Amino acid sequence: MKAKELKKRYLDFFRKKGHIIVPSAPLIPKNDSTVLFTNAGMHPLVEFLAGQPHPEGKRLASVQKCMRTQDIEEVGDNRHITFFEMLGNWSLGDYFKKEAIEWSFEFLTKELKLPLDRLAVTCFKGDKDAPKDDESAEIWIKLGVPKERIAFLGKKDNWWGPVGETGPCGPDTEMFYWVSDAKAPKKFDPQDENWVEIWNDVFMQYNKQKDGTFRSLKQKNVDTGLGVERVAMILQKKKTVFDTELFQPIFKKLNSLATEKLNDENIFSYRVMADHLRAAVFIMGDERGVAPSNVDQGYILRRYIRRTIRHGKKVGMPAGFCEPVVDIIFGMYKEDYPILDEKKDFIISELRNEEEKFERTLEKGLKEFEKMAKEGDVSGVDAFLLFQSYGFPLEMTEEMADENNISVDVEGFLEEFKKHQELSRLGAEKKFKGGLADLSPETTKLHTATHLLNEALRKVVSPNIKQKGSNITPERLRFDFNFDRKLTSEEIKKVEDEVNRLIKSAIPVERKEMTKKEAEKLGAQMEFGQKYPEKVSVYFIGEYSKEFCGGPHVENTKDLGKFHIQKEESSAAGVRRIKAVLKDEPRS
Repeated sequence: MKAKELKKRYLDFFRKKGHIIVPSAPLIPKNDSTVLFTNAGMHPLVEFLAGQPHPEGKRLASVQKCMRTQDIEEVGDNRHITFFEMLGNWSLGDYFKKEAIEWSFEFLTKELKLPLDRLAVTCFKGDKDAPKDDESAEIWIKLGVPKERIAFLGKKDNWWGPVGETGPCGPDTEMFYWVSDAKAPKKFDPQDENWVEIWNDVFMQYNKQKDGTFRSLKQKNVDTGLGVERVAMILQKKKTVFDTELFQPIFKKLNSLATEKLNDENIFSYRVMADHLRAAVFIMGDERGVAPSNVDQGYILRRYIRRTIRHGKKVGMPAGFCEPVVDIIFGMYKEDYPILDEKKDFIISELRNEEEKFERTLEKGLKEFEKMAKEGDVSGVDAFLLFQSYGFPLEMTEEMADENNISVDVEGFLEEFKKHQELSRLGAEKKFKGGLADLSPETTKLHTATHLLNEALRKVVSPNIKQKGSNITPERLRFDFNFDRKLTSEEIKKVEDEVNRLIKSAIPVERKEMTKKEAEKLGAQMEFGQKYPEKVSVYFIGEYSKEFCGGPHVENTKDLGKFHIQKEESSAAGVRRIKAVLKDEPRS
């Protein structure tokens, strides 16, 4: 079964089970400083898992585009990829373990016709915080899974969350499939690599408190996920995801361009190029797409492109080889993601610029590295020289050092980096471990302030201003908008005063559910390029502001404190950025 058919069957199956299909959220999260990219299907649903009503109801399903960056250096082996699609179904306080497990079993065995004798599951074994999950195990047994095929494991393997010190969490049950040609053993050994995980049902039933105790959640949720690439690999009886139709057309094009044709010796380089170019297309072609840079998502993107170019050089790729390969990726995905076609010119332009920029320094940088490698380990000063003068991301230098059996002084590099006061977050994916967006009171207040800022800019500066993106942490808000010049100090002061006037006016904040057409007719603001479901929630701040949004927000503007714009600067061509904070004001 091809991946396209798998996705269709999955959505059709859960539609029949009363689920509303919601569109994939952007790959680059909005108002979330905890992760650089959407890394799971549940990520865009955080506020609804926390209790906010979803406009489409309590049963949802989707195919979500995702990115995981923790294992970039591992990409190229048999199993690691960065961009992937995740199938997911959710219960927001509706059904729980019985239905979730029964439907997972039904989809795998009836819809996909996977044989029961090749299936196994794991459940939570219990500890001082929560009991053994016998309930899930009993459901599996009633469905026909033998006791020998059920393994009970601890929190490391069968427990999800919380992401921070506190928050929603709970046991999960994972499904495994025996991929070897040999007959599956009677007893399930989770350590045997022939057992491949294909699906995970998470049961969010606890809330971890600050004192470390666990209390039952009022709204118990189900969050499930299975990766399209991995399940397609299993259904097609392939050894790796790279052997499926999701990568083979890319490999074919790469092979036609390289002077060193694909073989067992260079397959690592081919996999790196195929994976990283696919990921780069989706990062730049996202609704909130970014260009290569030295910060955040732009830095990850730059690493992908430059690592691709280096591996391309190793197999004799011609200059400019990325563009014809990217054309193949467009053809593979534009039907499912029309936004790629809309952003094609931007993607090609940025890719071409980055490729030309790096090609100019790559050869010299490689020669410089060879000199360093002859001397032994690479010092922090030398690693920084490769970064600053030749554009080598630190991780690329580390990878080359590893190939030469030498090491890099990372700490020394970071010291050099600080000395030069560069604005960057190298290794950002290690800092942002992933998970739930911050739903703290501070973030909630800033979220509401962003709506006020959005409308105030239109009222004070230009009615043509539209939101181009935002990012909110508990400390500050960051808001991007289209405008072709720097704001004057008078304009900044007027915008700031306007927001504070609204805060002092004590305006109620109200959430309403309606169809997308109704919201558009009312003139509700929406983020440029964002895809919304047929039913949406709109937040009204009196008569002043109405905006498509999932929340959360304060109940009244008087709760916000004093609004202060710290900085207004350029973000990209034709896009400005405002950074602002809220300060507590003494109550009179």
